Order: sequence, then structure tokens, then C-alpha cells
Amino acid sequence: MRASRLSFAVAALLLGGLATGATAAPAAPPETGVGPVTKLPLPRYASLKTDRVNLREGPSKDHRTLWVFQRAGLPVEIVGEFETWRRIRDSEGTEGWVLHSLLSGRRTAIVNAGPDKGSEKAAIPLRARADDGAEDEARLQTGVIGSVKTCTGTWCRLVVALPNRRDVDGYIRQNRLWGVYPNEVVE
Repeated sequence: MRASRLSFAVAALLLGGLATGATAAPAAPPETGVGPVTKLPLPRYASLKTDRVNLREGPSKDHRTLWVFQRAGLPVEIVGEFETWRRIRDSEGTEGWVLHSLLSGRRTAIVNAGPDKGSEKAAIPLRARADDGAEDEARLQTGVIGSVKTCTGTWCRLVVALPNRRDVDGYIRQNRLWGVYPNEVVE
């Protein structure tokens, strides 16, 4: 009886050690408040400056590359700072570190399906005015990236660059964008 209790206790300790010590440490929670380096708010949105940005597992070039972003203007959320490095999160939740010089303060956003996620295939209207009854300037697919010009907390003015055509400028419901916070006012 005593040997089985001892075996159980040893097994529990080993399993507890494996559950806590042998697995990778979880990602640190995002910082909130003010960045220790820039003194800017954390978290905050920015965009990628170039079409080749290495996302690293830690804040140095010695850390391995987790992912290579290949889209200038892609919105990202800055969730941490360390010296010249910024910890970012993309729209799919992937996090890692990039050099601050590869980020821009230019606000961009990705069109998403919004609160009713079942309609991901449906085109989202870009309106002529900030009004659900306004004429459509365009219908945007999820994943389209545009430049955020202003947001009221409910509507955002978005400019979408189209290849070989004029840019489309209009208004979209703020909850249809990833790259601006709910109720955020952008001037």
C-alpha cells in the first residue's frame, strides 16, 4: 500500500514537471499602457513598410525567422517593445518580433467579415457616405487592404488602391475592419 502511494506521488510529480517545465513557455501577454521605448500607446496599430519583413521569435537577428511577410501596407498590431524591436500580431493572431524600421505609422486595415462571420464570401459595401442607405462606391472582398483616412467610431473612410484603375474612396462600417479598434476615432 505504501509503495503504491509513493509510486503515485512520484508519477504525479513527474507529470506535473512535464506539464510545466518541459513545454515551451507561453507567449508573454501584450503590454498595455505606454511603450517603454517610444512612450506611445500599447497596443497600437501600424503597417509594414516593405514587402519583405522577417517575423522573428525574439528581439534580435540571432532569433530564427518564424514567417516572412510579403505585403507592404499590411496592418499589424504592436503589442510590445524592446530596444529597436517591436512585438507585433497580425490579423490571424500570429505574433513575433520585427525591427522598428520596417514598420510605418500609416494606418491601414483589412476588410473582414465583421460580427456575422458566416458571410465571409459576401462582398462588403464601400459606401459613398457614412450611411447604410448610401450608394455603393465598390463592393470589397474580405482580405482587401485599404488606407484608413478617418474613423468616427462607427464608420471609417477607406481608400483602396486598384491596379490600373483609379483609387476607390468611400466609407465602411468600422466593425468590418481589422486595423482599427472598436469605437476608435482616427483623425
